[in-house]
Amino acid sequence: MSDNQKVDKTRRNLVVATSVAGGAASVGAAVPFVASMFPSERAKAAGAPIDVDISAIAPGELKVFEWRGKPVWVIRRTEDMLAALKKSAGLTDPASKSSQQPDYASNEYRSLKPEVMVMEGVCTHLGCSPQIRTAEAKAEMGADWLGGFYCPCHGSKFDLAGRVFRGAPAPTNLPVPPYQFLSDSTLRIGDDKKGA
Repeated sequence: MSDNQKVDKTRRNLVVATSVAGGAASVGAAVPFVASMFPSERAKAAGAPIDVDISAIAPGELKVFEWRGKPVWVIRRTEDMLAALKKSAGLTDPASKSSQQPDYASNEYRSLKPEVMVMEGVCTHLGCSPQIRTAEAKAEMGADWLGGFYCPCHGSKFDLAGRVFRGAPAPTNLPVPPYQFLSDSTLRIGDDKKGA
């Protein structure tokens, strides 16, 4: 082999090695760039629908789940709670005509199934979190109290469907997020494509 052939072979090897190294470096630089175009797991979790198991919620019990950084309440309402909704008087929006709920929840129960209530636990006045007050809290809430929610920040009252009482600082009912039943025991909050 002549000296020129050795130089050409060395040059070829050097060009190939440089090309491979450059290609690998380009791929290495491109991967993080392309990955940055997709939302992070935290970002997906903040807005993505959540599936929750409601099978262990006892009648009359409230469970809190987090969706989009907000508390979402799920209550399995009892027959007494449902009866109290029919007797609620002095509500600002008794027929739930306002737009804080999907169309399928524009009813006196503000829910797909009367016995299961799903709503955001954030007062529409200044964003405090109301607390549940049972019908037994008449001494604190008044003689005509049938059960519902009380916001300790400024005194807004809501019935067990999240409808605001007249005269409260809160201007509207508690919002109902989009949701659907995947089964009798599983609820998807944040997506209602199948339930609408």
